[in-house]
Amino acid sequence: MVTPDLQEWDRSTDGRSEAEAGGSNLVDEVDQARAREYALLSSLLTSSPDAPTIERLARLPGDGTRLGAAHGALAKAASRSSAEGVEREYSDLFLGLDSGGLFPYASYYLAGSLQGRPLARLREALKRLGVERAPGRSEPEDHAAMLMEIMAGLAGGRIAAPPGAEREMFEQHLAPWMGRFFADLEKARPADFYASVGALGRTFIEIETEAFEILA
Repeated sequence: MVTPDLQEWDRSTDGRSEAEAGGSNLVDEVDQARAREYALLSSLLTSSPDAPTIERLARLPGDGTRLGAAHGALAKAASRSSAEGVEREYSDLFLGLDSGGLFPYASYYLAGSLQGRPLARLREALKRLGVERAPGRSEPEDHAAMLMEIMAGLAGGRIAAPPGAEREMFEQHLAPWMGRFFADLEKARPADFYASVGALGRTFIEIETEAFEILA
């Protein structure tokens, strides 16, 4: 699987999706921007950001679009956060057994249990694409971070796939639950910095859903 690169994302001047950018002549640039957005979200869900990453996030520019507003909110949250505080927040949200914690897995949201049928279907889809879990990765493939990582690879062309594969991956394995997960993260009790990550993810998934519907 591809590795999220926040520095690559940070060099982008436009994080809009195709739905908000418009114009067929910008498709390649927009797809690269979409890939960077997926990679950013993947990196933030894979582990808590370190101090240099938080500093970069605090410099994210906002604008008048929905996604730009979410970027601006994430920047404000980063500016008031410390690496230690965000690490504790990440642990409370995703690693502990606290009642406010979340299970960022498709199987949990769609089947009510971990490593259920949604994971099996995803593994079948990834096998068809020739994508395997990297050695040393312990999380199952239906973890939100890994799905974001896969979408980053598809959108950015780093995962070779036949026409329609990206849309199929999104509609079958992300759209049915990912928006709900990000909405839950946005309002989770331990979340402060990660509430803004949830808002960004929810907004991005909404825009991606609209874009794929437009292209139907």
